[in-house]
Amino acid sequence: MANNNEQFKAFHDAIKASKTRKETLRTNRQALRDKIKKYFKDNHPDYVQPKFCWQGSFAMDTILNPIKDEDGLGAYDLDDGVYFISDDEDDKKDLEWYHSETYEAVKNHTTKGAEDNDPCVTVLYADGHHVDLPVYFMIEDETPQLSHRKTPWIESDPKGLRTWFNDECSEKTNLKRMVRYLKAWCDFVKSETDKKMPTGCILTMLAAEHFAEPDADGREDVQMKDILVNMYDSLSADNGFHCYRPTSPYDDLFEGYSEKRKKDFLNELKSFKEDAERAINSKNPKDACGKWQKHFGDRFCCSTAKDEDEDAQKKSFAGTINNESKYA
Repeated sequence: MANNNEQFKAFHDAIKASKTRKETLRTNRQALRDKIKKYFKDNHPDYVQPKFCWQGSFAMDTILNPIKDEDGLGAYDLDDGVYFISDDEDDKKDLEWYHSETYEAVKNHTTKGAEDNDPCVTVLYADGHHVDLPVYFMIEDETPQLSHRKTPWIESDPKGLRTWFNDECSEKTNLKRMVRYLKAWCDFVKSETDKKMPTGCILTMLAAEHFAEPDADGREDVQMKDILVNMYDSLSADNGFHCYRPTSPYDDLFEGYSEKRKKDFLNELKSFKEDAERAINSKNPKDACGKWQKHFGDRFCCSTAKDEDEDAQKKSFAGTINNESKYA
């Protein structure tokens, strides 16, 4: 059975966002927060003032180094929730007011500007990354309400989702690493094709739901294969294509998928699962590594994988007579 655990660990080092990059993103986040706070203090001093909560992959510590495009840019997708918290429902203003005022606060923050999208305001940066600013109104101690144009004032609890994920990670070995591998796979597929793959949020939930503990040797290649098998077997079953959010509003995140998007994802997942099984069952680590690389891209480096039959090596070693043996 080919062992590519060493290549998986090197791949993880390549895709996990560096400490320096995270500090840059934190600095950008704080500058945005300061800009928004100043805008509302100057223009709406008598209204509820904004507070903030970092959410998404950065908050969950599953953020990746992006695959760079032909211009050398990489798209970090970051989320920072803007919260207006009150003890009085009458303080809630019109949904469009929150969108327009948040947009006004940040529209000139960078040279790339900002966009007012249905779910959030998005601030664009020259290096390719962007920060999404979903806006919430919240009655104290109740579930936040998201100002989403398509589903107005839907309950949404990103902070609760982060708590859920931290609890899952405390019980499931390597869960964050498995999430990063799945996200890196989808990033590669998206970079090579026009297919719309699941979001990082969906992949996080799928990894937790279809989790498999590592084997006795702690091999991450085996663990990844087992998760892919569990995931495909479940999602491809009759009436099995679901991903339910574990926090409010407990919706099915696959509900809006078209048949084409569902088929594309299941086909990619099946191909990945089958190659993962072939890789684990292979006798040659170099050949096995190529099967993983097919789905992860060149960042999954095979230069350290041995080009030899592991079973043959074991047999050769087993037939060697120790010079100190009485049979030598």
